[in-house]
Amino acid sequence: MKRLLLILLFIVLLSKVSLAQPQVNPLTGIPERIMKFYPNPATSFINFDFQKGYDKGYSIQVYNFLGKQVSEVKNVSPKTTLNISDYNRGIYIYQLKDNNGKVIESGKFQVTK
Repeated sequence: MKRLLLILLFIVLLSKVSLAQPQVNPLTGIPERIMKFYPNPATSFINFDFQKGYDKGYSIQVYNFLGKQVSEVKNVSPKTTLNISDYNRGIYIYQLKDNNGKVIESGKFQVTK
């Protein structure tokens, strides 16, 4: 039963991630990102830098690959550093949300130890 719940949660998380489609540049056809994150893969920290469209009400939520929320940063600054030294090795998904809870952008990064 617990395993079924984890699988269902993972499917729901993936459906939310797919809703956040970045704007596509009509001239190049390449998706435009609101922010960049680095380094990827990371070991102890990850930086989120806004490229454009910064809003004080944004928040970043980080989920592990099983769909469990492991971190949330509210009212992010234009350059935000997230300490991931206590994260386990693996793939993590981040979601950038506006103050209404709408997913603006999402992506994934890897933690290596």
